[in-house]
Amino acid sequence: MKSIFSKIIDKEISAHIIEEDQNNIAFLDINPISKGHTLVIPKKQIDNIFDLPEADYINLYLFAKKIAIAIKKVISCQRIGEAVVGLEVPHAHIHLIPINKVEDINFQKEKLKINYEEMRDIANNIKLALRLLKSF
Repeated sequence: MKSIFSKIIDKEISAHIIEEDQNNIAFLDINPISKGHTLVIPKKQIDNIFDLPEADYINLYLFAKKIAIAIKKVISCQRIGEAVVGLEVPHAHIHLIPINKVEDINFQKEKLKINYEEMRDIANNIKLALRLLKSF
């Protein structure tokens, strides 16, 4: 059965997509724990990230690194935290979360309510930062 992420990949469900290539896609989390909280996933639906073939695993992390650098250019934070939990959706994914302290990466805290326009603007600003990074 298709995961919700596969439906986003297939454009059956809309998302604030930041970047995609042949193998991976990054989009804003619809239930963020901080502004700029982004999900990076392989397009191949595999439940456990450690079950990815080695080349796909490496490619996913290199893709995530570019996205994290762009997020840091846009969202004021000390770091981009990374989390792989893998319990909520049966599709491997990496959370990239702007943080200033350890508590900022707590998935138990209340999710932010960000309206569509602000989510769109955050995604567009990260896309722009990514394009600028690519031009160097």
